[in-house]
Amino acid sequence: MLGLALGLLALGPALGPGFVLRYDMVFVPDPPPVGPGEGFPRAVPSDLVVALLAQAVPAQAVQKAALLGIFVLAASGAAALVPSRRLGPRLAAAAFYAWNAYLAQRLLLGQWALLLGVAGLPWAVRAAAAHAFRGGSGRSAGAVRRTGRTPGTTETPETPGALGASETWRARAAWPVRLAVALLPAAVGGFQAMLVSALAVLPVAATARGPAGHPPPAGPSGADPGEPPGVPETDRRPGEAGGRWRGGPAVRRAGGAAAVVVLLSLPWLVPALGSRAVTDPAGVRAFAARADGPFGTVGSLLTLGGIWNSDAGVPGQGTWWSAGVRLALAAVAVWGFAGTRAGRAAPYRAGLATAAAAGLGVALAGAFAPGALGGLIAWWPGFGPLRDGQLYLAPFALLQAVGLGCAVERWNSRAVAAVAAAVPVLVLPTFALGAFGRLAAVDYPDEWRRVQAIVNADPAPGALLSLPWGAHRAFGWNGHRVILDPATKMFRRRVLWNDALLVGLPGGGRLRVAPEDPATAGVDAALRAGPGAREAALARLGVRYVLTRAGDDTFRDAATVFTGPEIRLLRLDEGL
Repeated sequence: MLGLALGLLALGPALGPGFVLRYDMVFVPDPPPVGPGEGFPRAVPSDLVVALLAQAVPAQAVQKAALLGIFVLAASGAAALVPSRRLGPRLAAAAFYAWNAYLAQRLLLGQWALLLGVAGLPWAVRAAAAHAFRGGSGRSAGAVRRTGRTPGTTETPETPGALGASETWRARAAWPVRLAVALLPAAVGGFQAMLVSALAVLPVAATARGPAGHPPPAGPSGADPGEPPGVPETDRRPGEAGGRWRGGPAVRRAGGAAAVVVLLSLPWLVPALGSRAVTDPAGVRAFAARADGPFGTVGSLLTLGGIWNSDAGVPGQGTWWSAGVRLALAAVAVWGFAGTRAGRAAPYRAGLATAAAAGLGVALAGAFAPGALGGLIAWWPGFGPLRDGQLYLAPFALLQAVGLGCAVERWNSRAVAAVAAAVPVLVLPTFALGAFGRLAAVDYPDEWRRVQAIVNADPAPGALLSLPWGAHRAFGWNGHRVILDPATKMFRRRVLWNDALLVGLPGGGRLRVAPEDPATAGVDAALRAGPGAREAALARLGVRYVLTRAGDDTFRDAATVFTGPEIRLLRLDEGL
């Protein structure tokens, strides 16, 4: 319920009738179920999933459910991961993970698909660590202490033992299935969501292990502190010392987790490997983490900010009081997490700490060693996703959320718990109500729907060229908010658009990031051709339609199909 309440508070006017359109968050009415294009499959399979769901319910309802689901999934997952059965620590973790600078900035950048994976990350970490607790669903370690025996055996508290062999086998066989289910939100989100999830899941799967031969010790209240259900499994043979680690099982578990990750990544991984997309190493500088507060880039990252786009900042987050309180909160959270032990129902501790350190390292590398990261991308474009390093702070955000819950558990005070649950909202109050209007619901003008219907009803082959020749638009009917060109999502045929980016730099000036789609160069050359030759050059590239501004008379030899107040649809005759 807390996640739902935070979602309602944060989204506010965005939940009204219409679509929320901001930067990468572009939903359209009646989206067609089409496959990936020639560029990098950034919206795969999220666009297809939305299109399929929109066959049953309106697309705007799908969007609102997804946005609210991010808050609900994030809050409930963080609460479930805290090693405490007390409500206060869990609420503190839930509030922190569902209301922080990282989530706010990524939402204001429109990266809802990434946030699906971020929201599901606590559940993925919990599932990855489930092998450390035999039995899986339904049996608590507390049941062993109460009954004096493990279900399915005749063991006593004095001679603790494992589950029966058949039940142990079933539990181990179910582990990949549980992990796959937990990773479904990330799988829907696509490549960024899966990469962030893999960063946490793989080390957790490799390092998670429970204490030897007995359930986790009770917390201060005398109860088993919020363990994932089941009886702990160890990585030790009977009779081995309690702290020794065996590498073989860890490697097998990491391999099993990697196999699940790869399987769920196939929808975007296969087209990515088969595409001709290229990655510009200059993107490292363009998308490097930046200071958005008084403590510099490092301080911004420690407080889960530092995004490269200044328009994605939460109003007022750079003030001394907000940044200072968030930095103190981060310190308390890290202290609380450092005080946890794997034997206290936190078998994910080492793996999550490793993932958080790695994610922070990637963000710092982009900010302070862009040349090295750019060299890796130039050597192999597969390193391209690392250029936006700040997005890999997600495991660090989860670590801080769990750590704050653990700190509240150690203080064991209702007043402290209430304050800890309220502070994340109080230090970022302007994230509420759609970040004070930065997120709002609008509807597409009727002319967009008419053009969509005309083009999608035409059975003739050929691409649609979207002009002006740039990636983003700022329409008056959308409050002049910057969004990705909606034409890229509306039509059943391929849409040619310029995916090059111009990114402002902190010291002034702009940096151009080259397009990824190789077809962009051919279209660019055709558009520079003279009158008369321009239409013929585009026709040779397979262009059938041109969608441009209403007053654009560049294509005088093309047939006008539709003209509205804002847009104009042209068709290139086959004889050109």
